[in-house]
Amino acid sequence: MAELSPQHLSILERAVAQGFTPTAFPLYANAIGLRIGNCAALLEPLPGGGFRIFGEPCYLLEGNLTVRVSRAGRVWFVWKKLQVEATPERLAELDLFVKALNNLLTPTA
Repeated sequence: MAELSPQHLSILERAVAQGFTPTAFPLYANAIGLRIGNCAALLEPLPGGGFRIFGEPCYLLEGNLTVRVSRAGRVWFVWKKLQVEATPERLAELDLFVKALNNLLTPTA
């Protein structure tokens, strides 16, 4: 991973102050993971000091990033052979996480 700028570090400090926990995901060594509770996202550092969300924020299953899939008319969060249903509660938790993440990454004037 490229060296982080003071702007990157400032964003990460704000993230921690807002309850995010920096998390490493070994399969994504070039990205920075942030999580709150059961939700996480990967961030890619951008030139100039910002970040962009890499992939889609997701629900964690046993600490691993999941993908959202539809099977037999139901939605699931899946990691390898494990899965949990995307219940309204889990989807609401993920939605709150995404809103908090977007607020964190939106540049302030």
